[in-house]
Amino acid sequence: MAPAGKKQETSSRSDAPFVLALAVIAGLYVGLIIAMVVADAVFTTPRSLWRALASPEINYAIKLSLISCSITAILSLWVAVPTGYLMSRYRFPGKGVIDAILDIPIVLPPLIVGLSLLILFQTPLGRAIQQVIPVTYAIPSVILAQFAVACAFAVRTMNVTFDQIPTRNEQVALTLGCTRRQAFWLVVLPEARRGMLTALTLAWARALGEFGPILIFSGATRGRTEVLPTTVFLELSIGNLEAAVAVSLLMILAAVAVLLLVRLLGAEAAFGKAVKP
Repeated sequence: MAPAGKKQETSSRSDAPFVLALAVIAGLYVGLIIAMVVADAVFTTPRSLWRALASPEINYAIKLSLISCSITAILSLWVAVPTGYLMSRYRFPGKGVIDAILDIPIVLPPLIVGLSLLILFQTPLGRAIQQVIPVTYAIPSVILAQFAVACAFAVRTMNVTFDQIPTRNEQVALTLGCTRRQAFWLVVLPEARRGMLTALTLAWARALGEFGPILIFSGATRGRTEVLPTTVFLELSIGNLEAAVAVSLLMILAAVAVLLLVRLLGAEAAFGKAVKP
């Protein structure tokens, strides 16, 4: 009989080709992402980046992107928390159909989402709304186009988050006299805070990169409905490749900053939970 140490060493050697193959596949994809970012960074210059930042049109696009993405993320979380909780905790007729409907914005081509929104606001109901608040080809259309897609990702994230939270503590709170609403606010939401942060960030990042629905539903009017993705499109359309790459780098930096913030806050939350007496 071979010693346990030799068996373990033999097993490790036999696993080496498999682990190496996994590393090669993952490394190729990681390398592709790094290569794209490096290519953008090498193509432009600090002067081009600064000139892009100094442009009034791009400044407007940056401000509108930050404001609209933040509003979209908050609205998405506001909708995703109750929707995700409902889909996770309750069974009702047609739940499977509703679950499929919630995923439609994820699988639909973005241009179709924009076209559908445009047609919606040509109906009598949509025209009545526009008599009160102008939507089509205005700033509200930017937020609505972003929300239509980003909220679906937030809902799915919160659904998974609530599925992973055991119902035991919630049931204990109910037996101790809490109402369902009190148990939700006092027990479930604190446990779901990391999922909420993930949903908020995912919605913000998805809104930042939204292009198709905005182009169809909001247009790409400079100084009016221009956001960073449409800025890239406009700069490319006039052959200003350096400005387009500079704006792309800004979007990459914003995405990296958001991801790092989530990792940092997530790590702090995990550390606080670990040291909590």
